[in-house]
Amino acid sequence: MRQLLIDHDRCTRCEMCLSACPFGALSLGEEGLEVGDQCNLCGACVDECPEGALDISGEREEVDVSDWQGIWVFVEHSDGRIAGVVGELLTEAQKMAGKAGYEVSAVLAGAGVADLVDEVIARGADRVYLADHEDLASVHEETYAGLLAALVRRHRPAAFLFGATVRGRSLAPRLAARLGTGLTADCTELDLESSGQLIQTRPAFGGNIMATIVCPNHRPQMATVRPRILRADPPDAGREGEVVDLSDEMEVVAARTVLLDAVREDAEGVQIEDADIIVAGGRGLGGPEGFDMIRDLARTLGGAVGASRAVVDSGWIPYPHQVGQTGKTVSPNVYIACGISGAVQHLAGMRSSDTIIAINRNPEAPIFKIATYGLVGDLSSIIPHLKEEIEKAREE
Repeated sequence: MRQLLIDHDRCTRCEMCLSACPFGALSLGEEGLEVGDQCNLCGACVDECPEGALDISGEREEVDVSDWQGIWVFVEHSDGRIAGVVGELLTEAQKMAGKAGYEVSAVLAGAGVADLVDEVIARGADRVYLADHEDLASVHEETYAGLLAALVRRHRPAAFLFGATVRGRSLAPRLAARLGTGLTADCTELDLESSGQLIQTRPAFGGNIMATIVCPNHRPQMATVRPRILRADPPDAGREGEVVDLSDEMEVVAARTVLLDAVREDAEGVQIEDADIIVAGGRGLGGPEGFDMIRDLARTLGGAVGASRAVVDSGWIPYPHQVGQTGKTVSPNVYIACGISGAVQHLAGMRSSDTIIAINRNPEAPIFKIATYGLVGDLSSIIPHLKEEIEKAREE
């Protein structure tokens, strides 16, 4: 069993570890340094001790997996709105839960978030753990990880899912480390066996293979899933669910960091994750000036502009436009790939699009293998002609 070990002969009672502990788990007693029940083995005190008097040792204890039941989803939200990936995760969780006789629960934390409970239930949650507290107004990973770790230890979910967003990618690994369990990042597919074993699939080795990962000996099984990879069912306003209000009984531990300011990027017209139509350009455009055609076509269609990693790395267009494994995952109604060869890393970010139209000079380009429609030819001739035909059709 893992535990915090104290070498009392080395300890000089300098109290540096006391101020380093974010959970107030350490104290000085008559016999020296003492460890309270709040300790979750985060290791902050070990790093801070100048004398090397503290250490975490022992193997991670295997758990009786039969005691862990249900699937949890972390509810990410901003400006009073639930992130789209939450609906996708709840829909997928409901599809899997029946295989093992599980219920689907959601954890909704923040300040003034009670109004979101009905929507979370409508999206697929059977139960909502509500932590509505003014100290949760700012999202500090330390504070949220401590709160979630306490909930997990108390209620023992078999699986805990997060969106692979900036927030999810920061919070999930912190929580996994506290709980001594595994985490599979950037999953593209999930499945659940009747035994409760979560089957997690994600790209590996630069997207050249798909790896299937399981966590058989530890719980909860944790995964982050890329937005727009899964499909969300429409909300059902008639769904009913249980609400477990934790607001009065929970203890919020202050983080060691303070959020001074948040600057929102002006991304008007660049929210490709939510676009129904995307016109994307690659190296086949020949240079940054080629994006003038792409923007013109996207404007005509009322869509957004996307790009491959190669042109972003070349500085032809900013990163927020990048589609692919290292960029955004999109799932529009129409995706027009212009001068994009179709590397597997790019396909990972757009292959779930409803209709894919590929325009490329090379008839052997891999993009044509997944395209709904393919046009072989010069972009400078095809794109203006396509724009002209669209405008004519609208006039008629």
